[in-house]
Amino acid sequence: MKELLPEKLLDDLEDIKGFNRQNFKQAHFSGQQIISIRFNAKKLKRFTLTDKITHPEFDLEEQVPWCEYGFYLKERPEFTLDPLLHAGAYYVQEASSMFLYEGLKQTCDNTHKRVLDLCAAPGGKSSLLTSYFKNSLIVSNEAIKQRANILYENLTKWGSPDVVITNNDSADFKYLENYFDLIVVDAPCSGSGLFRKDAEAINEWSMKNVQLCNQRQQRILADVYTALKQDGILIYSTCSYSKEEDEDILDWLKNNFDVDTIRLKLKEEWAIVETQSKLHKAYGYRFWPDKVKGEGFFIAAFKKNDGGLSNYKSRKFFLNKVSNNDAEIVLNYIDEDDWLIFNHKENIRVINNNWKNDISILQENLHIRKAGINLGEIMQHELIPHHELALSTIIKDTVQKAELTKEESLQYLRKREIDHNHKYKGWALSTYKNYPLGWLKFLHNRVNNYYPINWRILKD
Repeated sequence: MKELLPEKLLDDLEDIKGFNRQNFKQAHFSGQQIISIRFNAKKLKRFTLTDKITHPEFDLEEQVPWCEYGFYLKERPEFTLDPLLHAGAYYVQEASSMFLYEGLKQTCDNTHKRVLDLCAAPGGKSSLLTSYFKNSLIVSNEAIKQRANILYENLTKWGSPDVVITNNDSADFKYLENYFDLIVVDAPCSGSGLFRKDAEAINEWSMKNVQLCNQRQQRILADVYTALKQDGILIYSTCSYSKEEDEDILDWLKNNFDVDTIRLKLKEEWAIVETQSKLHKAYGYRFWPDKVKGEGFFIAAFKKNDGGLSNYKSRKFFLNKVSNNDAEIVLNYIDEDDWLIFNHKENIRVINNNWKNDISILQENLHIRKAGINLGEIMQHELIPHHELALSTIIKDTVQKAELTKEESLQYLRKREIDHNHKYKGWALSTYKNYPLGWLKFLHNRVNNYYPINWRILKD
């Protein structure tokens, strides 16, 4: 990699606080791989808990210091062949980007919020948001349809019921004026912070692309700004080292909008470098790979001063409530709560009743890929359960389960036949280490595997 690091980038970084050319290059030459995962806070009850979070097979090295659910691994395992990954027990996330959790703790109360993750795929930050917030609505958006499919898969595995996935351009959010309490913009960027992790990012990097990203970042922020309510929090981040995409964007925000920079509190041992923009001294936080145990990352937070408060009422209620009989059937599968249970096409979906009006508002203005949890379809007074229900955090513990060995679990995840000699009848939730994987149906002479074919493991 030594000859591949762009000299133009290195020259451009010389005047940036915390940059040490020799150490920076050495961090990339060392070949060191830093592997980290973040456990699913809302599924932790299914883990073996003693004095700390554990994994039945992985050797957890130490906790990521700025995220209570994040852990470093001593070596990279074969994640694809771990059933717990497919069960949504954890997410493989780069440690530096987990600092969003600390940023949230210092800037935003965690209850009864409307939250937007604007550039959300593949889902790391959205899943983190669902772990931090309680009784809140998370709108997870991805503009590119193919990436929205990946986002759907990852957030389905994560299992939170109060999530809406949308597939919209940032300009579409202009119509939701003063709606969100928090907006996270993990902006598309030139990707220099990923050089050590992804060699292809080096080949794609150029100063021209940095400038193009700067312009795109400005457009995205300008599009979404009106959707943030007064006193709302905007968190901006990139995986770029370039000041054009970091500090210069902070100055651009201050030049164009009535926002206050938020200074975060850091611990010295974290070795995160606090920086300020040239014109307005707005605070940002840069993660250098030779200083932190993680990859390159930049994050900043602002409070919006202008605008108004959220006061939305839907002009039309789009959702069709299910019949009492159908509601009685599906309530046998989900934990008790104040649920809004509604029909969407042939399926029955559920979300917290607090967001009844919000779902209609969002449906008026956005293209919704998923809202709440798909419970399944009622046929002949029986629920044909959906995969979303299987992986949700709201499924009842009383649902019939078939505990699988690791080998059986991998056969299930490959969507192959399961030779499972248990005395079950009908629908059963396949589990590994008491973690749901999906649905099986036991018939008198065979077991049907209902794992989604597009998600199946192809690797033997």
